[in-house]
Amino acid sequence: MDAQLKHTPLYDLHVKHGGKMVVFAGFAMPVQYDGMGVMKEHLHTREAAGLFDVSHMGQIFISGSIDPADALEKIIPSDLKNMKNGDMRYSVLLNNDGGIIDDLIVTRLSEHNFYIVINAARIAQDLPRLEQILTGDVIMQHDTSRILVALQGPKAETVLKDIFPEAANLTFMQAMEESVDGHDIIITRSGYTGEDGFEISLPHPMEGDYLHDILKHPDVKLIGLGARDSLRLEAGLCLYGHDLDDDVTPIEAGLNWVIQKNRREAADFAGATKILNQIENGTSMKRVGLLPDSRAPLREGVELFDEDKNKIGHITSGTFAPSLEKPVAMGYINRDFAKTGTIVNALLRGKLIPVTVSKMPFIESKTKKGA
Repeated sequence: MDAQLKHTPLYDLHVKHGGKMVVFAGFAMPVQYDGMGVMKEHLHTREAAGLFDVSHMGQIFISGSIDPADALEKIIPSDLKNMKNGDMRYSVLLNNDGGIIDDLIVTRLSEHNFYIVINAARIAQDLPRLEQILTGDVIMQHDTSRILVALQGPKAETVLKDIFPEAANLTFMQAMEESVDGHDIIITRSGYTGEDGFEISLPHPMEGDYLHDILKHPDVKLIGLGARDSLRLEAGLCLYGHDLDDDVTPIEAGLNWVIQKNRREAADFAGATKILNQIENGTSMKRVGLLPDSRAPLREGVELFDEDKNKIGHITSGTFAPSLEKPVAMGYINRDFAKTGTIVNALLRGKLIPVTVSKMPFIESKTKKGA
């Protein structure tokens, strides 16, 4: 393993448990663990509870004497001002042309404090963009000293409520803070698998006892990046650098819902003119789900064609879905072919394979909704 690679604080834990380490976003990360493999890890998460190390992701804290929402809304098109303490939103960070610099999760911890989790591979792009819009005494801290783990699956609440009882009261996209020995622990009911679950941010090195208590539970297994990818794809969730990039707008990506009505009316965020025009008039390409008529997965970069062999799109993510026992994919396609049920063709190793445009998610979401 390259000595220049960064390690999360849990690197030794992964090695101890037989993690097969690979390079991901400049970090040495486990793609799977000895004794299970990607498919079993995937199914275990769907049936019980999986623990993922996501400490490589950027944990950003923004605070000041005024509400940072005013500044953040210049480049994040979601309604942040009306978030209550403990509320969370999935959103996007925009460039001036309305393209997506990154997708992220924004949490309001308190009146003037936000906690934002960003993708590891986009830290170098996100931090300067955020820094540009901060005014007054509003400050940003990229805290690299904390670990972040995700506990996902139908047994996640049962596991966690014995350690953090109040976490069981959270519903999807709600957060809480707990102070232990003067250290703040952030627990959110969130995740990127389509399952119920939590993400837990802990100051290092205080995580030891908590992780020991989680991992000793018989329903919990460590899960690697391989299963994390197939789980999120079954759930119809985007992966930055594959399904999203600087040239794709939220509307092309099918993320219209991250822009609430009041933000559309205000039209005061980066790229608003272009984005609002796309909401009104549509886009030439749309992100869709795809179900190949083949046992072979269709991977990123596979091109899509109509019956006359005209190129009409391409696949951005594809894998074999263990929960469905068949391949699934997503990609961008000409809007004339984007209706659910439309059959198009994918070029795989010189042969055209029929592919059916599908709704997403491919599996039913099992997150715990509020009343």
